[in-house]
Amino acid sequence: MPSDGLRCTVRAVILLKVPTGTGWEKNVRRFKSYLMGVDQGSQVLFSDYEHDGAMWTGSGPREFRVYVKFSEPFGSSPVVHVNMSMWDIDQQANQRADIAAEAITAKGFDIVFRTWGDTRVARVRCDWVAMGEAPDDEEWALG
Repeated sequence: MPSDGLRCTVRAVILLKVPTGTGWEKNVRRFKSYLMGVDQGSQVLFSDYEHDGAMWTGSGPREFRVYVKFSEPFGSSPVVHVNMSMWDIDQQANQRADIAAEAITAKGFDIVFRTWGDTRVARVRCDWVAMGEAPDDEEWALG
């Protein structure tokens, strides 16, 4: 695996006490495998200031989407966390931004950045971490 990824064998079980009836129980992700994979990266989404792109000159709802391919596939769809690690937004209007991971599969996912109203966004960079089941090299597929 490339140096920016990590594969480890987890021999401990972590139990989270989740209060019932709070809605939290539907957000707990349980993995079948004891082999866990972690992948991470950083992605500049756009830089619209230099060429008067839509995020800088537009108004109303706007969206930018980019596909990220994992360094190697997970055994199933992982949990993905995204966050803005750099943003350059005009200070003369409200700063409205939404960033999310969507269309997550074992092979990759979409980073989606959205803004609206009169917000002017010059550039955005996103960092991400994916955690999930790693494929077991000793597992056989029959049939």
